[in-house]
Amino acid sequence: QTILVVCFSVGYSAVALNHVIDFKEKKQEISKPVSPSELFPSLPIVQGTSKRIKVLTRLTLVVSDPSHCNLLRSTSANIRLYDIIAVFPKTEKLFHIACTTLDVDLVCINVTEKLPFYFRRPPVNMAIDRGIYFELLYTPAIKDSTMRRYTISNAISLMQICKGKNIVISSAAERALELRGPYDVANLGLLFGLSESEAKAAVSTNCRAAMLHGETRKTACGVVYTVKKPRKVEEEETTVPACKKAKTQA
Repeated sequence: QTILVVCFSVGYSAVALNHVIDFKEKKQEISKPVSPSELFPSLPIVQGTSKRIKVLTRLTLVVSDPSHCNLLRSTSANIRLYDIIAVFPKTEKLFHIACTTLDVDLVCINVTEKLPFYFRRPPVNMAIDRGIYFELLYTPAIKDSTMRRYTISNAISLMQICKGKNIVISSAAERALELRGPYDVANLGLLFGLSESEAKAAVSTNCRAAMLHGETRKTACGVVYTVKKPRKVEEEETTVPACKKAKTQA
């Protein structure tokens, strides 16, 4: 409740409660998300408005083996109950799978240690085309100087490939003291290699777009597209003048 109050006192209008599952630690099952109304009977009002804070549910899967991705490919009823689905790939192969095939909203970037692989343009561009966003955490950069170097280094490596597109900066804060206001986070985005407009988008419009992507993922049942019907050979022959037909046959 304290973190929630601080979030909206500094200007945030929405927050996501993150449920993390790391398959490497022990065998875990995805449970139903806890309803925010059960945790917070009365939600605080956003500063400067008459609206109450919006609390979302988020599921983050830490995957270190391709078999872990099978759960995301399945039509699990509990997975569909979460507002936002994020995946934290530990290897280059899993990063490629997350960007190209998994039905998720966020791909988390490791900021606590040196990346074991280099970002490549094809999977990153495909993720951008699919409406998937890349998440950078700023809390580790506040806690420790070593992790700050890793955060900035890994972020700049990503910016060189994605050119500042589809970036979301979040906190993953467990204490109220670890939270920073949106303007402070935007300034941190400048250290990550973002421009001023890109840094502002990383804490505002991009976050909203990721939320909408999650709503689409939960509600969309299919996609309809049209294809131009190819002309038949008989139709083509009737449209060719007789003089041209004689020349081609000769």
